[in-house]
Amino acid sequence: MSRSARNAGKKGRLKKVLLIVIPAVIVVLLGGYAFGSNYYASRFEPQTSINNIDVSGMTANEAQEALANYYNGQNFTITDNGQEWKTLPIADLGVTADTINQISAHLQDQNNWAWGTALFSDSDLTVDSLSLDEETLNTALAEITSEINTLNEGRTTTQDATIVKNETGFSVQDAVVGDNINAEAAMAAISEAIANGSFSIELENYITQPTITADNADLQNQLTSLNKIAQVSATYSINGTSFQIPTETIADWLTYADGQVGLDNDKVTAYVTDLGTQYNTSTNPTSFASTLRGTVSVPAGTYSWSIQTGDEVAALTEQILAGEDFTRTPITSGATTADHALVGNTYIEVDLVNQHMWYYKDGALVLETDIVSGRPSMATPTGVNYVWNKERNATLVGEDYQTPVSYWMPIDWTGVGIHDSSWQSAYGGDRYTTNGSHGCINTPPSVMATLYESVSVGTPVLVI
Repeated sequence: MSRSARNAGKKGRLKKVLLIVIPAVIVVLLGGYAFGSNYYASRFEPQTSINNIDVSGMTANEAQEALANYYNGQNFTITDNGQEWKTLPIADLGVTADTINQISAHLQDQNNWAWGTALFSDSDLTVDSLSLDEETLNTALAEITSEINTLNEGRTTTQDATIVKNETGFSVQDAVVGDNINAEAAMAAISEAIANGSFSIELENYITQPTITADNADLQNQLTSLNKIAQVSATYSINGTSFQIPTETIADWLTYADGQVGLDNDKVTAYVTDLGTQYNTSTNPTSFASTLRGTVSVPAGTYSWSIQTGDEVAALTEQILAGEDFTRTPITSGATTADHALVGNTYIEVDLVNQHMWYYKDGALVLETDIVSGRPSMATPTGVNYVWNKERNATLVGEDYQTPVSYWMPIDWTGVGIHDSSWQSAYGGDRYTTNGSHGCINTPPSVMATLYESVSVGTPVLVI
């Protein structure tokens, strides 16, 4: 047999072998791939990780167990300036890995027939909802907060810039940048870290920072307003005299809290009360330049006023806080007001010592006359009174008398007044000791007629 015939025979046999082997190999390969596809129908393909944990070839339950083992072994670490301050298992914060539903969903989403290509590429999957028990977390956060509060006891507390009082007014005290931890912010950071799958925080990132600094516009505006109030010129005009409340007194009254300016009500009340003690004409005598006896002190009478302390405190406070210079007269009650001298240039003067009466109008003497005052046992009371009524043809009634008069001008609340007295045969001297009145000022009828026509209701009557 020739060589060519032998070679042809070999080629034919090889061809027959290949025709048998190649299909067989293909069948084996396809069967193997199909087997793999079936295998990975219930398992994760090669090169697959969930949350950076290799789950290749695992069923959903096996992957869940792997994640659970990983997370159950994790700790949450809190550092302070880079140093470990507190570490606790994440389970103590209520965190557990219960993500089977998401794992199963990932498994269902994979194409098991593509397992072969997975050999050449990574598949990084994530699950983002670790199970969290809120009650356990809140209990843990409360305990950590308590520990941070204890830690803060040895630290400098951060303080906002604020306005402080000094001897002449107010100034800004700059903010204090401390190193105390904002526990509330730190707790929020722990919750956020857990939600993001992170298990550490650094306390230095949550040092309390001042929210108001010295250059804060609102603070500077308040300072300007306060110092304007502290320097306000507050003047009182009482009984014809004026005086200023010392600026240091007003500065002492001023208060500042929670961004609000005010006045110390107790201090203002004490000041106004003292004004009343000094100036109330209802309780203080009046110095009076008499016609014959020089300057005398006349007791308080019906012509007087009293400062209404509560009303005046409120009004004074409001006016000071307005921040504008002012002059005011106190709020009073009584027969007259405090906005003028109690006794001006128009008045009636009754001198019991000299048994004489004068009427001055606008500083000029209108008339004068001798009088008869109350007998010693019913002496006419001294005091700063006023004509509060005028009546013609009145009848004066007492316990043992009824006396008609032509002109009647009452001056106090006890029944004392000025009237004509036709029954008196003489006036002045010491006649009052034997023929004195029941307290009224007996006046000659002819003079009384002129006085009655000349005097207005409201005219002061000083009985000295």
